[in-house]
Amino acid sequence: MYNKGLYSEWVPKPVQLLLIVLLLAVVMPIGGVYTGNISYLTGGTGAMTEYFMWANYATTIGMGACMPIVLRMKMRFKVRDKMVALLVILAFLNFVNATTLQPMVFVFTSLLIGFMKMMITIELFLPLMMMIGNRGMFYGLFYTFVLVMNQVATYYAAEVAVSYNWQQFYILTSVLCLILALIHWIFMHNKYFALKVPLHYIDWLSILLFISTFMFSAYVLSFGKQQDWLNSQNIINASIAAFTSFALLTIRQLTLKRPYLSFKIFAKNNVQHGLFMLIWLGMFLGTASIQNTFAVGVLGYDSVTNARLSMLMIPGIILAGGIAVFWFKKEKPLKMFIFSGFAAMMGYAIIMYFSMVLEFNYENWYLPMFLKGYGMCALFISVWFYTLDKLEMDDMLAAIGLVLVWRTFLAVGLFSAVFSWFQYHFQVIAIGDLAVYMDGMTITPQNVASNMKAIQLNAIIVAGKKLFGYIILAGLGVLVYVLTHHFGRDRFQYLRFIRVLGGKSVIARRRLRERKKLLEEIKDAAGPAV
Repeated sequence: MYNKGLYSEWVPKPVQLLLIVLLLAVVMPIGGVYTGNISYLTGGTGAMTEYFMWANYATTIGMGACMPIVLRMKMRFKVRDKMVALLVILAFLNFVNATTLQPMVFVFTSLLIGFMKMMITIELFLPLMMMIGNRGMFYGLFYTFVLVMNQVATYYAAEVAVSYNWQQFYILTSVLCLILALIHWIFMHNKYFALKVPLHYIDWLSILLFISTFMFSAYVLSFGKQQDWLNSQNIINASIAAFTSFALLTIRQLTLKRPYLSFKIFAKNNVQHGLFMLIWLGMFLGTASIQNTFAVGVLGYDSVTNARLSMLMIPGIILAGGIAVFWFKKEKPLKMFIFSGFAAMMGYAIIMYFSMVLEFNYENWYLPMFLKGYGMCALFISVWFYTLDKLEMDDMLAAIGLVLVWRTFLAVGLFSAVFSWFQYHFQVIAIGDLAVYMDGMTITPQNVASNMKAIQLNAIIVAGKKLFGYIILAGLGVLVYVLTHHFGRDRFQYLRFIRVLGGKSVIARRRLRERKKLLEEIKDAAGPAV
């Protein structure tokens, strides 16, 4: 009656692994919009770019909203019925995106895609965790694969949009989902995972409040610059709505017998420091807006060339994943691995600070993008592992949605919005400073137009350099913090020679190893959601 695997017993193990990898390769990169084709969406629909930024954030919010209920959904339905239905729904949502011209439809479908995608991916985590055994090694392999597939999807979304049109990539994704649905209808078993549980214990009002809180926040971060922040009544109203929704959500969780979210884990030391480090990871990932402005606005790259830059991160991602597997296999302390990730991000920022010139060649991107790929993958693995370490499964599932939204949406979205505003502000200041040299002796009326273009490009470069300079200064503080943080290890240790001679320390270490192994086996694999 019950089967904790995914596929029928007659399916060979290598074929099962191949089907899981194929499902991961298709489902994990799926989103309502792709950063590689946003410019084509803007041109094809006539809508503002901010709508598609909002839709991009909505996918992450949908994943976070689904996370606290994934285990109950997993135990409520038969594996094959649920998987096939979700793949068909994803195919339908992608088809809707391919045929609509309304930007709000993209926002709504992106939210649903994130929600449905999380229900599929939770089915894949547990079998992979059982195969690999070590949670840290699993993070290393899983994040490496998913991040590589995300970069590939970003590039091919732009490539297909140029070769055909932006609708074709959604049609292709829809067809792939339908093919996977047919394959899994054949190979999956039709049994429950465990004892069937009811759905009426799920508090759907809390889910709506969760979505409302972060969707209003995403609106503020997406449209803040375009509507001049607090000078816009829409931004003020959305901010009030987000705060009110979060207050109601918090009050409701404190009064429910079975709360949708749990705030208990946020009192733990490793969770607090992990969230702090995720903020600074968001700062470095938010530099994508500065990089795009420089690549497109100054160097004149088209969308495909700009998307190809993401492919340059793949060697660094693979290296970080390989080091992570080795690191966790040897059970080495996390401090230096986390330090290497932030140091790589610092190296990327320093190189970009000194290399932002009009004569920047494409080959100059190789080293900074390699460092950025390494830093991103290393920090995704190590900081996420540290944040969720030593948490009970029930507590982790009840709060993982908030942590996921914090990492992938709030931190990145906040710094992207701040960088975008400051880049515009610094650019205006730079033009004012450069205007000192604009007079009739240096710029004649005949060549004023060509010189104005050069001044504008130099103002963009000056603004970008200034932002990277501040990021480097903040990064130095982050490196000092990582070096001085204890990461769960005792700051002071005393040798107890009597216990060593008596053999008690050996027994204690063995018991700790056994307990750690047991906890890793029962630890839920919901943490790696991207």
